[in-house]
Amino acid sequence: MAALEIAGLIVRASARKNNDLDSTPCKLLLTRRRMPRTPGMSQSTTESGSLRAFAPALILLAISFLINYIDRGNVSVAGPILKSEFHLSGTQLGILFTAFFVSYTGMQFVMGWLVDHFDVNRILAAGFLLWSVATATTGIVRGFVLLLSMRLILGVGESVALPAGSKILARCLPEHYRGFASGALMSALRTGNAVGTFGAGYLMTKYGWRPVFIGIGLISLLWLPAWAKWKPAYVIAAPHPARPSVDTWRIFEQRSFWGTTLGHFACNYLFYFMITWLPSYLVLARHLSLDSMVRIAGLYYSVDAAAAIGGGWLQDFYIRRGHSCTVVRKTAMGIAFSLGAIGVMGCALAGGDSYLPWLMVAGVGCGLSSPGIYAFCQRIAGPEAVGRWYGPQNGFANFAGIIGPSLTGFVLDHTGSFFWPFAVTSAISFIGVIAWVFIVGDVEPLTWTSVPDRLKTAVRAEA
Repeated sequence: MAALEIAGLIVRASARKNNDLDSTPCKLLLTRRRMPRTPGMSQSTTESGSLRAFAPALILLAISFLINYIDRGNVSVAGPILKSEFHLSGTQLGILFTAFFVSYTGMQFVMGWLVDHFDVNRILAAGFLLWSVATATTGIVRGFVLLLSMRLILGVGESVALPAGSKILARCLPEHYRGFASGALMSALRTGNAVGTFGAGYLMTKYGWRPVFIGIGLISLLWLPAWAKWKPAYVIAAPHPARPSVDTWRIFEQRSFWGTTLGHFACNYLFYFMITWLPSYLVLARHLSLDSMVRIAGLYYSVDAAAAIGGGWLQDFYIRRGHSCTVVRKTAMGIAFSLGAIGVMGCALAGGDSYLPWLMVAGVGCGLSSPGIYAFCQRIAGPEAVGRWYGPQNGFANFAGIIGPSLTGFVLDHTGSFFWPFAVTSAISFIGVIAWVFIVGDVEPLTWTSVPDRLKTAVRAEA
């Protein structure tokens, strides 16, 4: 009798495994058929395998990412003004840039767990409210200490966006749409840098930095009622006894987790270096006026954003053609980080105005790398564990935001040149190639709950 029950358990586990895998491999998703309903997925999820059905939520997510990066990048655009108004040294300015990443990084480890266990829609809305209020309040405070405090609060609020977005995409979209959707969100946050540089930079030159912070923070609150109306109601899956049990330590045991984390660190180092120090570099090292700085930095961020969404679409195109997810995703990351490293180093060595083409090459590389930051963990961890995978991955990776801006300011004070900060950024980008191509394993779903584990449970129960 026990043998029959164990045999039945094997058959049911195999069926569940086949259903789980059938909802994720790229080649099986090429057919125009309804995705099979799998354990742990709601009925709405299985009926929403098209990007069109998800479009309203994707647009709102993209807008939230855009606002997120306008808010966090405003201080960088205002950096030269703040440096003069508050009489800051290069080190103090670097600390101000870093303060955001201290709270932001620490909260990543919390947010990854929260979005896997609670209503991700509400968590995202709460974080959005907090960071919008912090942005508006920044325009009111006076003094370096209060300004630093607002940056710390901003980091807490904004820490929810990326883990929540990854969770929503993994739950609501099949693999062959995730590259484009991930690229769209990453393009939106990079567009936030461009909009913040062009728009906020222009407004700061005309009205001052304080009204800009207050206005952006208050206007952003209009996003909340729109999200309440069009949020994806099918993100949360009902509890199911067959849902895999995944804890953080099991994720830490995976070599691919540390590969994606190291690769994400390399991506963030380049990205945050350009967010925090590019405006000051253009003014201090290339001697541009504030208006010229706004145009050049905005052009860089626009190229970065276009490369992100274009690269994500191109990856999905090849996956729909039947190419291996592993080959497509890893090739894209290898090319992206190579371009980033070459572009940054070329920019550091170039004289006169010849730095501009190299700066754009770096922008293309940085943008191309961004869809993989999201798509790898969604594919490997799966919908049930993606929050607990991406949260720590993003948390560790965001030490780049803590180290990079402060290190750049320290080196700049002691060398009087931007060459070495650019050289360090280039070297870390080459490390990104190694991480994504050689340390990360196959870009295929991990099986968190195995048949042998269930058999052991069944045998113990019979005994």
